[in-house]
Amino acid sequence: ARYSMVSMGAVVVESGLKNTFYAQLKPISDEWVPESLAIAGFTRADTLAFEAPQVVMERFAAWLAESSQGSPRFISDNNGFDWQFINWYFHRFTGANPFGHSSSNLGSLYRGLQKDMSASFKHLRRTAHTHNPVDDVIGNAEALLSMQRDYGLKIQL
Repeated sequence: ARYSMVSMGAVVVESGLKNTFYAQLKPISDEWVPESLAIAGFTRADTLAFEAPQVVMERFAAWLAESSQGSPRFISDNNGFDWQFINWYFHRFTGANPFGHSSSNLGSLYRGLQKDMSASFKHLRRTAHTHNPVDDVIGNAEALLSMQRDYGLKIQL
């Protein structure tokens, strides 16, 4: 909880990839790294005007419940980083994490399909990785759907 999550995005992995969630969250810490905010295109002043995390996380939980059949899955290209924020914010602001206690790493899935620990899935993205959370999750979902279609990955959609 040293730093704050200031933006987040999610997508339902289904044809068209149109069901998305995006939010900007007001910081909960006085610590921040200007270079990190710059990558996302924000200034500290921008982030201080963002929405309260409590409201965002409650809205995200409701979106997940509405958009998911059964338990939603958390899949990220950097789940070690992304998961720590999502999990902690859910527990802190809603008391529970709708994703449960697990996450999956998209790169690890691809490496397993290729049987190559140095393989990269990033060429499977069609949407540019811009550091806008919605662009990034759509690109990752495109890669996941490609793994299903082209490599036989079994996923429930």
